[in-house]
Amino acid sequence: ILAASSLSCIKNKTWSPYDKIMISLSSSRLTLHSWTTMDFFVSIFYKPFYYKENTYMVSKIIFAFLSYSSLWFGAWLSLFYCIKVASFTQSFFIWMKQRIARLMPWMLLTSWLCSVTAAIPFAWDVYRVHNNFTAPSTITNSSARRTTTKETLPVLILCNATIIMPLIL
Repeated sequence: ILAASSLSCIKNKTWSPYDKIMISLSSSRLTLHSWTTMDFFVSIFYKPFYYKENTYMVSKIIFAFLSYSSLWFGAWLSLFYCIKVASFTQSFFIWMKQRIARLMPWMLLTSWLCSVTAAIPFAWDVYRVHNNFTAPSTITNSSARRTTTKETLPVLILCNATIIMPLIL
């Protein structure tokens, strides 16, 4: 899809809204899958390097950014097709149908910025989320457990608030 859309843009020397969305979506998905595969191999074969603070943090930030970007671009593709196919007579819908081509670059840029905003909290809180585990208590019976948690609610709310909009779209 990425190659076909890119060739279409090169041949025609114009970027249709569909091509912009498809290039954004397919490149983010291709990058996400490549990153996930590379991350998997690094976590297995270079375990000491992978679990150093900066490597693990950067890995999770990039994964979150790529995941959120793919979600946003998929939402824009759905919205674009809905506007093009449906025939409502509501004034906002007609206005949107006439201006979707001009708004598309701004919509893609906004979604990219929202993805960056949603991925940044992982830099602050990735270790707290990673360290939430249940450990056996050394003082009591081994079946008794104590939970070590740290406050992550504000970060979870911030991360999830940025993905609610594409899901609503």
